This record gives sequence, C-alpha cells and structure tokens, in this order.
Amino acid sequence: PPPQHRVPLPLEHPGDQGVDREGSAGGGPERVAASSSSRLFSAVTDGTASTDETSAPSASSSSSSSSPSSSSSDIRSPPGSSNAWEVHKFGGASLATSDLYKTVGDLLISEAEGRGSGPIPTMAVVSARGGMTDLLVKVVDTALVDCDEAENALNSAMDGQIELLRELAPPEITDPIEERFRKDASDILGVVQSLRMLRTVPAVTMEVVTGYGEIWSAQTLNAYLQTRGVPCDWIDAREVLIVKSEGGSAGLGEKGSSASTGGVVPLWDVTAEKLGRWWNGEGKDRGFHDLDYTSAERCPIVVATGFVASTIDGVPTTLKRSGSDYSATIFAKLTGASRVTMWKNTDGVYTADPRRVPEAFPIASLKYDEAMELAYFGAQVLHPSAMEPCVDDSIPVYVRNIFNPAFEGTVIQGRSKTLKDVTESGGSVRNWKSKRGEIPIKGITSVDKTALVTLEGASIGGANVAERFMGAMADAGINVLIITQASSESSICVAVPENEGERALAALESAFELELARSTINSLSLVKDKAIVAIVGEGMALNSGVSATFMSSLARANVNICSIAQGSSERQVAVVVNGDQVSRALRAVHMAFTLSETAASVAVLGSTGSIGSALMSQLTTQKERLAKDLKVEMRITAAASSSQMIIGDGAKGLDAATVNDSLSDGANADALDLDKITETLENDVNPLRVVVDCTNSDDTAEYYEKWLEMGTHIISPNRKVAAGPLDRYRRVMSAQKLNSANWQYESSVGSALPLVTTLRDLEETGDDVKLIRGCLSGTMAYVFSTFSDEVPFSAAVRSAIEKGYTENDLLEDLMGLDSARKAVILARKLGMMIELEDVEIESLIPAEMSSKERTGTRDEINESLLKDMEECVDGPMLEKFQAALAEKKRLRYKFVVDVESKSCSVSLQAVPNTDALYRLKKDENLVAFETERYATSALIVKGAAAGPDLAASGVFADLLRLTRAYSALS
Repeated sequence: PPPQHRVPLPLEHPGDQGVDREGSAGGGPERVAASSSSRLFSAVTDGTASTDETSAPSASSSSSSSSPSSSSSDIRSPPGSSNAWEVHKFGGASLATSDLYKTVGDLLISEAEGRGSGPIPTMAVVSARGGMTDLLVKVVDTALVDCDEAENALNSAMDGQIELLRELAPPEITDPIEERFRKDASDILGVVQSLRMLRTVPAVTMEVVTGYGEIWSAQTLNAYLQTRGVPCDWIDAREVLIVKSEGGSAGLGEKGSSASTGGVVPLWDVTAEKLGRWWNGEGKDRGFHDLDYTSAERCPIVVATGFVASTIDGVPTTLKRSGSDYSATIFAKLTGASRVTMWKNTDGVYTADPRRVPEAFPIASLKYDEAMELAYFGAQVLHPSAMEPCVDDSIPVYVRNIFNPAFEGTVIQGRSKTLKDVTESGGSVRNWKSKRGEIPIKGITSVDKTALVTLEGASIGGANVAERFMGAMADAGINVLIITQASSESSICVAVPENEGERALAALESAFELELARSTINSLSLVKDKAIVAIVGEGMALNSGVSATFMSSLARANVNICSIAQGSSERQVAVVVNGDQVSRALRAVHMAFTLSETAASVAVLGSTGSIGSALMSQLTTQKERLAKDLKVEMRITAAASSSQMIIGDGAKGLDAATVNDSLSDGANADALDLDKITETLENDVNPLRVVVDCTNSDDTAEYYEKWLEMGTHIISPNRKVAAGPLDRYRRVMSAQKLNSANWQYESSVGSALPLVTTLRDLEETGDDVKLIRGCLSGTMAYVFSTFSDEVPFSAAVRSAIEKGYTENDLLEDLMGLDSARKAVILARKLGMMIELEDVEIESLIPAEMSSKERTGTRDEINESLLKDMEECVDGPMLEKFQAALAEKKRLRYKFVVDVESKSCSVSLQAVPNTDALYRLKKDENLVAFETERYATSALIVKGAAAGPDLAASGVFADLLRLTRAYSALS
C-alpha cells in the first residue's frame, strides 16, 4: 500500500516539530511541520487564511519528504506510455453504497485497459459518498448547541464509511485505513468542540471538516482497487492542489448554486510543481515509472480527492459545493489528459432537467461556451467552472451515465463562434422555423431561488449611476446573475441569489443613501421567490423568431415574465419568472422549440359513460399514430365516473386502456372530489392542461369558470354550460376571453359535425346569418326514419335505445330538451342571449307521461316509459305518420333558429321532398344555414352523428385541434 497523507488539524501540538508519524502499512514516516499546524489552528479558530500568491510554500505543503531525483519524469508523459492520461470524475450518487464503489472500481479498470491502443494512465477524482457532505455540515452546525449530539452525528458518518470500507476489502488493507478514519474523527471533534466558545462557525472550519468526506471516499475506493491487484495510489488533493480565494468566496457556497466556485482560482505553477513532486516521489516509489504500459494488466489508476484543496499557506480549503467537477478538469489540465469523463446518474447533458421536463433527452454534443452557459444558468449536471481548465488545451469533456456506460452520452468540445465571427461571415438572417429540422437552441435551464433587486427613479440620471450600482454589488460580494437597464439609467434591475438579496439591498441603500434622503430615487426594492429560465444555443445567431418563440410559449403557459436579458454573444436569452412557475415554463419552452412532442395533460370526467368510454378507446388505439405522425401525446392525468375518480401519480399519467376497469371495480379509486381534481390540474406543471367533460352534470358545470381562470382548457360535449343558465354562460365566456384558455364545445351540438366551426367562419368572414334549421338529434333522426306502419313508434324508440343513440335520460329526447339545448347553443353563438325556457318546444309525449314519477334502474325506467308509449303514443303518432304519407311528406323533428325574429323552436313537422330533411338517413344530423351569401341555396352541413363513437370522435377532434393550435401558437 502507498504512503498515506493527512493534513494536520489544530489538535497537533505546536511544539511537535520534527515528530515522525507513522504512515499506512508498508509506507514510510511522514514528517509534520509545526508551523503548518499552528497556522491551521489560527485559521480554524479565527477564520483567517492568507491567500497571497507570492507567499512561500510551507514545509508541510510538499506531498512527499523525498525530493525529485535526477531520473525524474514529466507526469504528462508517463515513461513508455503511448497514451495520455484520462481523468474520470465520480459524484456522490455514484458512491452511495459498497456495490457502487465496486461498480466504479471495475469501470475504472475497464477504462484503464484502453480501447485498442494499449492501457491508459487513469486518474479518478471522487466526491464524498452520497450524503456525507451534508452529514459533516450537520456535525459542525450541531456543535454550536450540543457537542454530544455533534459527536453522535460524527460517529454515525464515520461508521457508515467504515462499514462500506469493510465490505470492500479484507482487514489487512482496511485496518490501517480505519485507524486513520478514527484519528481523523478525533481531530474533527476537537475542532468542532471549540465552536461553542466561539458561538459562530468560521468559514474555514466548515471547509476543513466537510473535506474529510472526500478524503475518506478516495481511500475507500483505493482499498477496493488494491483487492483487484492493479497498481494504484491515492492523492490527498490538499497536498498538491493550491488555490487562492478572492472576495465573496468564503465557506462552502450555496448547495446547488450556479456559481459556487466563483473566486476560487488554481495557482497553476505551484500546483504543477507539487504534483510533479508527488509523481517523481511516491508515484515513482509505487513503480508507476516502471510499469509495462503495453500490458493491459498493468494499467495504473490514481484516485484523487475532489472538492478539497489548500491555500498557499497550507490551510485546507475547498472548491465549494459541487466543486469536484472543477477538481477533475484541473487535474486533466495538469496531467495533459486527452479527455475528461464526468460520470453521472444521467445519460449526459439533457435538453432540460428531466425531473421537471419528462420529455427531455440527452444532447449529443455541445461547445464549451454552450456548456458553460447552461452550467451558469443552473444545469446541475455540470459545474459552472468545470469547462475553464479544458478550454485552452482543447480537452474534450464527456458526460456519461455510470449505470449505462454503453451509452455515448454528451461530448463537450470546441468553441462557439464569437459575435464578430458571426456578423462578419456575411450570412443572411432567416426565421429559424424555415430551416426544417434545425433547432436553434441546445437546451433550456433554470436557476431557482433568485431575487430581483431594482433601483428606480426618474431623477437619477448620470453616467456613474450604473457604475455605483454594480460597484456596491461587487464590494458586498454579491453574485449578480443577470442585469437589465432601461430608460437611460432610470431603472436598473439585477437578479441575485435569494440568500444574498438582503445584503444586496443593504449595499445599495448605503451606496445611494443621499439620493434616497433627497427622494431623487423613487425606490429600492427586493422581490424574492423568483427564478431564471434561460434558453442556450449558438444557433440563435442569424436566426430570427427565437425570442418570439420563447416569449410566446411562456405567454401561452400563462407564465408571467418579470425581467428579460439577452447575452451579447447571442448564445442565450434569459427571463425572470415567478418561482412557482418554473416547471411549467420549462415544459412550455421545451415543447415550443419541438425539443419534445406536444403533451397534453387530460382529465376525463365521465370516462365510464358511453361517450367517455368510446373516447378512452380511441385514445388507446390512436396513441402510437399520434406520437409518430403528429408528435402529440395525450397524457391522462385523471379519470372519473359519476361517483369515483383516479388521479395519476407521476408524469406518465394513467393507462387509458385500463383506467375504466379500475373505476368500475373500485381498485385504487377514491370518491369523486372535483376540488381534488381541480387542485391536481392547478399543480400540474404541464402548460397544456385540458378537462374533457363527458358528463351531463350541473356540479361539473360550476367549475368551468375556475378551470378557465387557471389556464386550463375545456372540451365539453356536456351542454349544461353552453345551453345552461345565461348568467353562468356569460361568466364562463368572460373567463375564457380574459385567460389564455379555450373552451371547445363543438361536440355538444353536432357530435363530429363542424357546426359551431362553420357558424364561426360565416360570421368572421362577414356573412349575415338569417336562419338556421335542421335536425340535431341522432335519436329523432333514427326513430322517424325507422317508424312505419309495420314498426310502431315505441318499437323504433326501443331500437334506438339498443343502438346507444339515446341520451342517458330518455325523456331528454322525447320531450325535445336535447334538440332545444342544441338550438340554444347555436342561437347564443349568433348573439341571441336566450334561455332554454325561451324555446318553443313540442314534446313527443303527453305532459302526464313526462311528469310521472318513475323509480328503478335506467333500464327499468326506460321499460316503464316504453310501456306507456305503447298505450298512449303509438296510436296518435301512427295517425300523424299516415297523414304525412298521404301528402307525400315525411315526419321529421325539426329545429329552427330565426335570427330576425329572435325566436327558436323545436317541433315535429311533416316536410316535403323539397326540404333537405326529407332525405335524412337514420344516423344523420343535418343543419341548413340560410345567410346573405347563401340566399338562393342554403349551406348544408350533413353527416353521420348518432352514437357514442361519433360523439367521441368529435371530442377527439376538438382535443387535436386544441393541441395543434397550442403547438402553432407556441
């Protein structure tokens, strides 16, 4: 085993100069200089550390007690190797269990064996095991109030790492490592116990303690590699990686921050020298200079700690949260690596965060500049600073999935054209949509937890205002994410991390104290709970319409834009939105740029009814065609019967093929709760949300206004709103106009026939509709085409019931209410604000029959009605039939909407053969539009419309119209 290294903690007595401390088994002694220990004690307790690059390196900063020999070699060119180094970085999620450590170790061995050109010198940069950094942060924070609890937390963290270690290697390897772990824990405890006296946590203390997660992780992986018999060693990066930290970079940085490494800069010359000493000292002692690089069994693997580093004075520090990516690219530059591979738990860099945009997919390639923009604006798969060390040396960076190593992932290499290059290229500007198949952006990303700081005032003009504003931000160490300025300095707005918002506001109040006192500045404001959404891609240059697509997609999703900024490079456009609208914004933009198919979140109410069931069947059978040909996905998020409901869990939604079975047998179903369905719709981040109301329920109709106000679209074969109380109809129409939502009710009139669409087209093209007439009842069309001398009226009605043509309530058909409601819908579309009571309706059954109280199941009620019809209706109806036949006419149940007289009627009429209804077939609806243009011959819309399948197809058509309109407008 190689010599092991440990940066001393302040518990080591300042007088221990020259004391030899034993290394690991088989290793030589390590000399610890007292000066380093005393400096560290001072730094940890008072929070100070020198960052002067010109300071002389401390005696303990050397990684080895031996000096370079005369036969030293350059680490960038291992003796006898035909291949350059390759660097692999593994995050905490890849190192959460012993099995994952084994996976990482085996993967490293496989990668080191090469790809056909001989073995490859390999370096692995590792993070702490999953969750370890947070555990160590908890140790420090807890120590402020309870040292015993802090000790328990520390022991728990250490014991977890030791348990992993013991699962990976035998005692002869693990015992000395375990001893070091326990000594480290003792040192950590000594440091944190002093915090109760200080009553604060110096930034360097937090960095020292949390860095041990990586120290322990590197030794754990190295232990497993030793069991595999490969030449290996581990490097404590605190002994070779020297950095300086500039203003505002103290502490770990915000977890998940997009700019947490800001201000941490490697001291390249000093670091290269120290790494060279390690290579020519311990590396040579380990035999790395003498390996047979032509043998795949002798591939060297060096495990380096990510995240941690030291200052020029030897004081431990870090590269801040998520800084292991940065460590990897730093070591890649130092070793002259041919490539860096960032091993993640995703298949590369995605077009958007797949946790928020399920349709996101891996990007095959990115330029360095694009990757840095994505990282800066919150793409968590890469660290913002990670690209910088690779850019100058053109080292490609691969992002691959440790759980899917066969997948190529994303490669990041090459520079984007500068704005000067683009403008001087002489290319012409074209709308990006005209370039079929070319998407101008690579990805969409976001920065959460931001705040807007705004300075406003019409009297603050002056060339130095912006300078003073930004100077105040810089002096306070505020990380400005984006800046916008308008009206010649009368308004300046910046987005900053939310946890820095109060400091930013205080800095500006101090800088403009005099102007505020004189009221020459109207206001300084801080608005929290915001987020940045950005599109990134070098294809934006010379492509018009990109920003328009971006902004319109947000508008369609009802996302409010608070601020807009575009980079001068034309590689990104960023907006600030409300924090609770980020996911919806991301999905809307992703769909708008056709980075994913248009996905509609659909809640189907009345899914077990005749129309609802037919719709679910059509959605199932057409699913593949919709995805392949139309790039559309109908995602069922909720389904409900008259008494029960099932709400989907997750982005995939419910299976349209089986959900009705679950509703019928009650499996996984809850009692119907329209408030719960409404809450689900409101929380759905998909910008395209649709309710399909296949019920005949007044309760459901009461929710239309709220759904539209939420931006949820409605498709409604239910006529309870379109033909319901006029006050409710007006409120719903107003809600539709005031919000970015559509109410489609075409299917409520003529099933699959485009009657409402035709009427709208006539009006919008300036035609004057005089009268509408025809038959809108599939039941009545069938009954009066079947009824004859041989087939009694009641028998024809019975046949219509058996074919599924009738309404759920048979009286709706027989009393003419169904036809009357449809006539009301058309009349209201023409501006006739009438109620159902205003329609003259001729019932086909006597009043005493329609008012008779009937109980039982639907079939029992229908049977009772049919029996009464046999006795009371069949005879009189036969007389009317024979009278019409004698005049060579046919009976038809006809509606008339007369615009000039403002009247509507529904009645049984004997029509001559000159009337289009004379030739009406059993399953047809027919509507004739008499207009100023169609004065001599009416415009007739006719077609099959009877039955649930045709009605469902009309609903389906409305749904497709809605998704196509959304895609086109976005």
